[in-house]
Amino acid sequence: MKRIIYTSLLGLSVFFLNCAGPARDKSTNIQPVHQDVPYVQDLSIKYYKTSEELKLKKAFMDRNSVIQVLSGQGLMRAHDGQFLYPGELVADRTYRPLTDKNITDIANIDNQFVYLDDVAVLSNAWAGELFIIHEMKGAKVFAGSSKFEFLISDGKSLKFLSENKIAWTGALNGDAVVDIRFDQSTGDFWVLGEKTISKFNSSEKGLKSFYSGNGFTSFAVTDGKIIIGTNEGYLEIDKSTGKQDGEINDKLPWTEITAIEEIDGHIWFGSTKGAFMLKDDGKFNYYFGERWLPGNHVLHISKAYDNSVLILTDQGLGQITFKKMTLHDKAMYYEKQVRDRHIRLGFNASLVDMEKGNVDTGRLSDSDNDGLWTTMYLGAEIFRYAVTKSPEALQNCIESLDAMERLYSINPVPGFPSRSFERSGYIEHLGNPERWQHTDDPEWDWKATTSSDEAIGHIFAFGAMAELIDDEDIKRRAITLIDTLMSHVVKNDMYLVDFDGEPTTWGRWNPDYVNARPKVVGDRKINSSNIIGMLQTAYHFTGKEKYKDKAFELMNDHGYLENLMRPMDKIGKAPEDADEWSKMLSENWNHSDDEMYYVGYWGLYRYAFNDSLKQMYKEAIIDHWQAERPEKEGAWNIMTALVETDEFDLEEAIWYLQEHPLDMIDWDIMNSHRKDIEFMEPNFREQTITEVLPPDERPVQRHNGNMFRLDRAGRNGTSEHSAGDIWLLPYWMGRYLEVISAPAK
Repeated sequence: MKRIIYTSLLGLSVFFLNCAGPARDKSTNIQPVHQDVPYVQDLSIKYYKTSEELKLKKAFMDRNSVIQVLSGQGLMRAHDGQFLYPGELVADRTYRPLTDKNITDIANIDNQFVYLDDVAVLSNAWAGELFIIHEMKGAKVFAGSSKFEFLISDGKSLKFLSENKIAWTGALNGDAVVDIRFDQSTGDFWVLGEKTISKFNSSEKGLKSFYSGNGFTSFAVTDGKIIIGTNEGYLEIDKSTGKQDGEINDKLPWTEITAIEEIDGHIWFGSTKGAFMLKDDGKFNYYFGERWLPGNHVLHISKAYDNSVLILTDQGLGQITFKKMTLHDKAMYYEKQVRDRHIRLGFNASLVDMEKGNVDTGRLSDSDNDGLWTTMYLGAEIFRYAVTKSPEALQNCIESLDAMERLYSINPVPGFPSRSFERSGYIEHLGNPERWQHTDDPEWDWKATTSSDEAIGHIFAFGAMAELIDDEDIKRRAITLIDTLMSHVVKNDMYLVDFDGEPTTWGRWNPDYVNARPKVVGDRKINSSNIIGMLQTAYHFTGKEKYKDKAFELMNDHGYLENLMRPMDKIGKAPEDADEWSKMLSENWNHSDDEMYYVGYWGLYRYAFNDSLKQMYKEAIIDHWQAERPEKEGAWNIMTALVETDEFDLEEAIWYLQEHPLDMIDWDIMNSHRKDIEFMEPNFREQTITEVLPPDERPVQRHNGNMFRLDRAGRNGTSEHSAGDIWLLPYWMGRYLEVISAPAK
């Protein structure tokens, strides 16, 4: 994996005590703690239409939790949907007489379905007594009250039905009727035209013009306002004065408004590019793409009886449900997700080649970084066991440790960790087939060219396991692996040397490589930081002087302490006269380096040789955290708590954990069209907007991804990420560091 970082330049005199000191296990500072009380997690149940010719119109749920959808071919019913397992919209034949009627509109009154056809307003509720003949052959839109008063229209004329008869007839003045709403608070009916808003008073039986404009598409009536949608945003009209409040609101995820609904005090908008809800802080929750909706052109929005929100699109129905859960509840869901479909030979793997989001159709994939992703999941399970003593967590640790051990034994190079292994005969079907090698066993192949990403992940997990797992055999195995890997590195002059006798492309910590980079290039800092942490970990658990001696040699004689202490704001692109490799390394900010830094900080800080060094490492880690703060990255904030500081953006870490979608499928995501975000000029860090979007509105990605990435296309529903490294690691580390509480009772 290519690695590049934004680091810094520092004139630093190197002075420290060459003496070993024990690392403290627990923070002595008072740190903030998140109390894990229930929060609201949103998720989607989708129902797709089965025919492209099917034209959908409106959707409601009644008090029996039945969902009916009005279409151009009659009533449809939501069938067999659940989270991650979409259902379908099928013809509703439950009441035969309705199938023979030409139903043109549907409404929900007192949580009961009410219908409009070319003859009457009718319902199957209330023993079928509601049946009012309207004598308007082309009737297509209506609204009504619980007193069985209705205003209906054919798009031109209007009729008011009261006491089971036609009580008034009229029309808009030179305008076409688009929609009708009943105002529960006043008893009035509101009529939306293409360029007017009118009010019908049921007592006076009179229609009055209220507001005029142009290009109206939809509207909603609240206690104090009329909210009108247009193709350029929405307007707010004071309901008592008829005057517009402010300018048109166009700082929206998208401005082509197709539907508006007030639900539990929040305004929901449908558009031609997804749906969004206005939050109390003036920002929006944005529901775009098949993570949430079958299609992006929204036709109708309604509140469901079970407090979910129904969003009807041109491709089907999205039911946004809201579930109260703690972070621990979410962790238990993700634990099952990993074990159910993301464990390959003990590795933490991705599910790929899925059919349109169907997790039961995917296959487990190998990766160049099987070792890294597995050590991050292994770290999560180590912290889980340290906190809970769960036998399940311990067994998960053992199974992943088995896989990690075999990375070393399956190849012929002493101390060299393979990237991965797989049964033979599949090389041509695996990623990067040129990296695969045959073993002496005809049943197995192994993957070569291991990188520093793998090595630092191994040392992190083995160190945490040796320290925190109270099983002597597991401790012994972990320490043996630390010693095995680091003996290979030290013996081979600070390189990872592959089967061909040559250093791998990225497994290079030798000063001839590290210090060949200009000081402004990030590889000089990351390699120095990683190798010192690795050597400290090896010395801490083995007591072998060769590791400490090598670390101090690198820091004293080759400037590795100065390298790793260089502030992040001093690192950038290589100068024009630099070598091409250094220029390539510093093209932009590489978030894989962030991942390697933070995984390595466990050994760098926790197993520091002495307190003087530990304080310096703390300064370097906090400096890095300051550079990372705009990303609101859950793992980096939680890991910064390791250094016994009370400033590590715990609130943002919890935001990351709570806002992360339960659905970890790679759906197509689009945000670059949004009008409610502020874009930035191109920059070295590749930060695209001034404030990062919530995790459930952007592509699902590992911690080595750019959290400011706005779009992703081309993999719509074909793969699913494992929560093992993405979510479980920061959560369980937070639990271990005691900055996240156990679930509140």
